[in-house]
Amino acid sequence: MTLSQTENGIPTQKISAAQWPMTTVESCIDFAIGPEASPVQAMERAGAMASLSLPRFLEETPGATETCTAVQAVLTELVDVTARHKAGLDLVVRIAFDGAHVTVSVGDMDCPLPAAAEEPGLYLVHRVASDVGQHAGDNGGRVTWAAVPA
Repeated sequence: MTLSQTENGIPTQKISAAQWPMTTVESCIDFAIGPEASPVQAMERAGAMASLSLPRFLEETPGATETCTAVQAVLTELVDVTARHKAGLDLVVRIAFDGAHVTVSVGDMDCPLPAAAEEPGLYLVHRVASDVGQHAGDNGGRVTWAAVPA
């Protein structure tokens, strides 16, 4: 495939799609964990999916190994909390890398995110992530997200 660079709407040169300038390439994976999974099984399944995708997302990022470890820890805690406070049948997980952060989203919870004093694993999430929040989910609950710097 070839694309044309233009100046004032006039094609100036044809280049291949591989050469086309890209400002940001986002890598992400979305998956669901079914209702039959216990919280421990959900954490294991999420960890397995992350261990397959994170190294590819971060392969050219300095400190990729440390970032993978941090994201795995945050993912484990968010899946654990969400699995114990599920709003629906499935857990829905998204891991996205935008070049600067890996954002982990897990939903849907049937309540606002508990305080770290109630869920001690959230101390780790707040320590590792640069930002943590929740938004309304598609399945009637709340999706919790955390952004881990890459």
